[in-house]
Amino acid sequence: MEAYFLDFANLLLRWLHVIAAIAWIGESIYFVMLDNSLRSPKADEDKQKGVFGEMWAVHGGGFYHNQKYASAPAKLPEDLHWSFWKSYATWLSGFALFVLLYMANPSFYLVNPGSDWEWAANLSGWQANVVALLFLLGGWVIYNELCKRISPNMDRDGILSLAVAVMMVVVAYLSTQIFSGRAAFLLTGAVMATAMSANVFFWIIPGQRRMVKAMKAGETPNPLDGKRGKQRSVHNTYFTLPVVLLMISNHYSFAYSHDLAWVIMTLFIFAGALIRQFFVLMHAGQIKPAYPAAGVALILVAIWVGAPASSVDDEATTASAETSSAVSETEASESAAQVAASDGGAAGHAEQIVIDRCAQCHAESPSYDGFSAPPAGVVLETPEQVLRQVEQIKQVVANGYMPLGNVTQMTDEERTEIANWSP
Repeated sequence: MEAYFLDFANLLLRWLHVIAAIAWIGESIYFVMLDNSLRSPKADEDKQKGVFGEMWAVHGGGFYHNQKYASAPAKLPEDLHWSFWKSYATWLSGFALFVLLYMANPSFYLVNPGSDWEWAANLSGWQANVVALLFLLGGWVIYNELCKRISPNMDRDGILSLAVAVMMVVVAYLSTQIFSGRAAFLLTGAVMATAMSANVFFWIIPGQRRMVKAMKAGETPNPLDGKRGKQRSVHNTYFTLPVVLLMISNHYSFAYSHDLAWVIMTLFIFAGALIRQFFVLMHAGQIKPAYPAAGVALILVAIWVGAPASSVDDEATTASAETSSAVSETEASESAAQVAASDGGAAGHAEQIVIDRCAQCHAESPSYDGFSAPPAGVVLETPEQVLRQVEQIKQVVANGYMPLGNVTQMTDEERTEIANWSP
């Protein structure tokens, strides 16, 4: 029952997280569209009132007239709309999900036993949790320092953008070296999402509050508050599509379980930013198809990088041929006869390995603590069920991703047998 209630909490938190994210991202995209669609006001009266730009729109059977003031309007309304709770709700619900799913069972979900870095491979559960939290905090601190030091007056944003891009490449690489594949993608997205929400909390909203306070006092707002808020909002805009992709990536093991997962991740991050740039410019009346074309090109490169290499079967066949040349013809004939006679048994043995090592979790009623249902709905309790998932099993077992944290102690010999398995 405990696992069932945890799963139900997971469902409700995920629902809340998705709703909050849709609301936040939707509002963010809307305001970017609004800001880039403004046109100079035509009425002299509006110009005299300080209206910087306006946009007329029709939606839902009604007409809307949006105006943006470059300076303080004559009077600010008491019911001024603020946009921040959607951001906070998205981050808080996302972090709660991370705690419930990953930090509650770090040895299973966070630790990367196959890491080339010995210290990362040998992290205990609580150590992995601490490293994950430091990873999130460090990502925000470094990003924030880059913004403050490279472009404090918002006059070197081009150089800052390049620095942030390099930072994300480093984050992607480090995450895949320290954490398990699925957690690496999630944490890279979480670094970006944390920066987005922290931008709102530490810079955008405080700056807006200072501007409103100055306006109500009849003073001139500090222009840096507006520029800084705009800078961070622009960064949030380009983070949006990559973050969404990284948050849904846990359903696609071909990406996060690849040896070059950090390259695939980086390509997707840049592709998302380029595609977002197309829409930003489109709202401003500029159609630049080169941006989505470049984004698609990066996705194609990611597909090429992630494509399976020459099959393990071919490599095994080549190795077998080289070995046979070193033995006598009689021995080779006997070996071939034995292999031919045992084909069916080899397939059956591989199926049994999967059942023995995977069915603790992938069962109708999992025996492994923490699961009330089979992960991803995949059940591997019978040979028939195993055969329906052969290609996926070979991929995630051969690259060492499954079993997660190798909690069932699958041996290297068993992994090789499954990788070479041809049912």
